[in-house]
Amino acid sequence: MLAALGSPPLLSMGPPFGLCIGKQKPLFRARYPVSSMDFQNSTALSDLRLVVLFEEALWGWNVGDIQVRVRYSRSAEFSGTCFYADKRIFVNLGRHLKFPFRMESNLGRARSMGRIWRRPTVLVELKDAYQLALFIFLHELYHLLVKRAGRNTRQKESMCDRFAAKYLVDHSRVSILDPKGQRVSRTEWDFQDLDGFVARARDPRATSAARRSAKRPRPMQGGQGYLFEV
Repeated sequence: MLAALGSPPLLSMGPPFGLCIGKQKPLFRARYPVSSMDFQNSTALSDLRLVVLFEEALWGWNVGDIQVRVRYSRSAEFSGTCFYADKRIFVNLGRHLKFPFRMESNLGRARSMGRIWRRPTVLVELKDAYQLALFIFLHELYHLLVKRAGRNTRQKESMCDRFAAKYLVDHSRVSILDPKGQRVSRTEWDFQDLDGFVARARDPRATSAARRSAKRPRPMQGGQGYLFEV
């Protein structure tokens, strides 16, 4: 559970999705090799943009059929919840948040001071509500991946935050800051093999497809070594 977005989506990056019409709001059903997502949004954010952001983040993971609901929170700045039994994720957004929004997180490495363990304050600077919604979705998704991989689900809040932050740093170039607004070195928060921890929740068909699509190295002019195209 999580308590208290950027560039336009690339429509060609994710898998295809279909559209069903719900009673009140459009209900999208995104399709994946193994997973599927029932999505509904009751906020003013774009349904299509949220679906594309979420489906790109979900691609390659075998989490099964999930339900995702994006809605406004009652009073909190933001929150998120997931239910293991029916694989349901709620993304709750504050109505009056101002962006950029610096969100306190559990990214920092806990350190002991005698008998007391303390975690430094680390902030994730989010540019807009789409990035906030994506962070919450990724946080809750990692909870489901931990469960799917057969791991112990207790005390995983920090790992879920790091999973979300890592994705947003790599794909949206968000900034990780200390309370003074200075950038925090990546080694201070990205020190776990999060993908490896939930490797059993990977979709093997997506992994095989990625390997097949990888380009082979081509010789450089003059025959000196190889230049990898990525």
